Amino acid sequence: MTTYYDDRSVRITSETVRVHGRSYPLRGLTRVWTERGPRSWRAVAGRGAIVAALAGPIMAAALGLWIAIALNASLTVTIAVVGVACLTGLAAGPLADLLLDRMDRSYDRGITELRLWAEIGGRPVLLLRSRDALRFGQAHRALRRAVEQCAERRTAQRGAERRAIGQRLSSARPR
Repeated sequence: MTTYYDDRSVRITSETVRVHGRSYPLRGLTRVWTERGPRSWRAVAGRGAIVAALAGPIMAAALGLWIAIALNASLTVTIAVVGVACLTGLAAGPLADLLLDRMDRSYDRGITELRLWAEIGGRPVLLLRSRDALRFGQAHRALRRAVEQCAERRTAQRGAERRAIGQRLSSARPR
């Protein structure tokens, strides 16, 4: 038995598909398809908040420089405002690294729900629902490979049975 995919809730082998404790024989799968679910506006808003947080310190630094130039203040005040603006801009570097890391993780989680369906015994069955594009893709490819291998084994088995029947028929004929 070959294992194509295995994680905490999905196991795909050359004989069965087990999802959340329910097992389905691979021989019973007749069709596999995917579909995208609704968009998660919460995830979209989260990405927008990250972009706003990235732009915030840079905009504050630019505003500080503009204020320093626009103010007709003494040289000491102007230097102090420019210094604070520069420090604010420099603080954006480490903050940007953290925020960009969160942005990368938000793309891994995705903003749409992905669904993996299979027709088992003539009726559609939802096998997997996930926003994790990597996990979903791995499970989908594993299921496709398992179904293809199962079909190839069945074809080879039928060919062997036909050859065996042909040999029996040819040996049973009188000469």
